[in-house]
Amino acid sequence: MNAMGRGNWLDGVRPYVEQGPLAAFFLGISSGFPYAMIGATLTSRLAQDGIDKKTITAFTLGFLVYNLKPLWAWMVDGVRIPLLSGLGQRVSWLIFAGVLVMAAVANLALVDPKADIGATVMAAILVGFSGATFDIVIDAYRIETLKPYQLGVGSGMTQYGWRIGSVAAGALALVLAARIGWSGAYLACAAFALPAMLTGLIVGEPQRHREAAARRGVAEIANSIIGPFTEFFARRGAVIVLVFILIHKIGDTLGQIVLRLLLNDLGFSNDEIAIYDVGMGFWAYLIGIFLGGWLYAALGMKRSVLLSLALMAVSNASFAVLAGAGHSVIGLSAAIGFENIASGIGGVTVVAYFAALCDLRFTASQYALISAASSFVGRLLTATTAGALVEAFGYVNFYWLTTAIAFPGLILFWWMSRTGLVDQSIGSAGVDADTG
Repeated sequence: MNAMGRGNWLDGVRPYVEQGPLAAFFLGISSGFPYAMIGATLTSRLAQDGIDKKTITAFTLGFLVYNLKPLWAWMVDGVRIPLLSGLGQRVSWLIFAGVLVMAAVANLALVDPKADIGATVMAAILVGFSGATFDIVIDAYRIETLKPYQLGVGSGMTQYGWRIGSVAAGALALVLAARIGWSGAYLACAAFALPAMLTGLIVGEPQRHREAAARRGVAEIANSIIGPFTEFFARRGAVIVLVFILIHKIGDTLGQIVLRLLLNDLGFSNDEIAIYDVGMGFWAYLIGIFLGGWLYAALGMKRSVLLSLALMAVSNASFAVLAGAGHSVIGLSAAIGFENIASGIGGVTVVAYFAALCDLRFTASQYALISAASSFVGRLLTATTAGALVEAFGYVNFYWLTTAIAFPGLILFWWMSRTGLVDQSIGSAGVDADTG
């Protein structure tokens, strides 16, 4: 009975102001902004420049660079940055990757889609590559900074930061673009890389960071590349876990990349998009994160993940209803609110599960594999078919389709929970109490 007393309430609040979760928040701010630069923001920019839908959705190939990050994530675990290595492996890479992101965003700011669409594609890919590298470092730093009991809270704080970074960058870009043009807007947004860089310098190297074995020869280098994946796939049911990671987010990824096209075709203005999709969506997402943390604590990891998957699947149906209703501020508010609350809940529960899957010796490489796989199928389908599907079937049927294809992942996770596979898949990041 004492667990319901005042002390327990204070214990529930305390983790949110501990160093690890606070660091995760500021890391999340920087993690979110490159995604916004080549996501909804670039979609709006291209649409306003008169680029056709198929070309716009093809720009999501820039996101596929994020899915290739396991190919070079091993470098973040083992390669030392000249001149910066004295700061520590993770901190030096935070600084290096942050500078890369700022340079790539500045490059994207200076291209003209109407004059040279090819150069714009290359600039978007460069932002994707630098942003993916930044994410590799940020994810490893976050997981190693958080203690096992902080993974749920830390995931929530990361999502708070990610949403603030992506929304603030996206809103700032829209507002500035209407006044000083897209080039100036992108250049201003490059500053969003600074919070993660400063966090690394202030907090320092993570205590739970574990250096892998020394890498001197060709054999050691080869092992540093394949070792993290060998360890992961040696676990019981690893292939099934990977299948879940691959398919659980297909519907959400497909639906979100087309959202700005839907709003543009329904006649919503930049100000309406900024107020409802960006502004109201931001607050709804924060509510979802709060609910996700509460559900994670109240229901446990497995049941909270299962519930969040169900909510995210159903949320896509709200956009089918909006597409059928037409230009409706009430409909937009309801759809954006529901989707963002569901995504916020999933952002805590699912991300906490993914973080717990990592082995602390290979945090960067393994989380890069997990996070890349989590959106690979959806992004590939988006880049190749989303625009064509919308033109062939219309927005209403398209969003009902995205709702239907979200359910296989939900069913698979339910089966994994029933068979004990979820518990058996956890790595040392989720169970190791040694904080170094």
